[in-house]
Amino acid sequence: MGRNLCLFFCFLCFYVTLTVAESEWNILNQRTKNGMKISLKNYCESWRMNVELHNIREFQVVPEECIAYVGKYVTSSQYKVDSERAIEECIVYLSTSCNLKKDGRDAWIFDVDDTLLSTVPYYKGHHFGGENMNLTALEDWMSQGKAPALEHSLKLFNEIKARGLHIILVSSRREHLREATITNLLHVGFSGWRSLILRDPHDELKGVQDYKADVRKQLMGDGYRIWGILGDQYSSIEGLPRAKRTFKLPNPLYYVS
Repeated sequence: MGRNLCLFFCFLCFYVTLTVAESEWNILNQRTKNGMKISLKNYCESWRMNVELHNIREFQVVPEECIAYVGKYVTSSQYKVDSERAIEECIVYLSTSCNLKKDGRDAWIFDVDDTLLSTVPYYKGHHFGGENMNLTALEDWMSQGKAPALEHSLKLFNEIKARGLHIILVSSRREHLREATITNLLHVGFSGWRSLILRDPHDELKGVQDYKADVRKQLMGDGYRIWGILGDQYSSIEGLPRAKRTFKLPNPLYYVS
């Protein structure tokens, strides 16, 4: 009897300790080291910001508690303002720091997805990045050619075209999506690019960063001066050789390495 009572109290203490520990890990109960209480909005905004700062990498899905926050952000005016500011910085750079030769070798590289074409409509139906990537479903959606343009990027695209730079589109989309991609781009107003480079079966064995760096190496070997790159992933702008400047658009929906 006494032993059983002792075991019962041991179990009760363990249960209470476990319950307290779980409650302490609830984000709504967290505090900073100086005692400031962290709200769910604080936590998710901090998570998003550290994604953009490239402190958080290789994440597979958006944290469950932040799905609603990320969905609200990518459909908000703040997302548009953040993106527009990046485009404004591109235009400032073009206007003040690009000594264009105008010999047919001045070039600018654009990524495609979430740089020119938005995948937000797709992710809206897939928990705004809160579920694992389904490449088949995503490519089926891409093949429909219904992605809307990112209007701020279209503005930059036309500005660069007007300045006489060759526009080169380098996407991690696979080659079988070429026709759908071209149709989609033309339909929403993107025209006049020099080339659209997609991944062939050999390129699929490479990481995206290595693939895009190899494309730049080839372009520079052909004599192009790449004045800038605009992308939404660090894998689109990092690696050697580098462009003279790189610019990143916000994207907390997914990570591509």
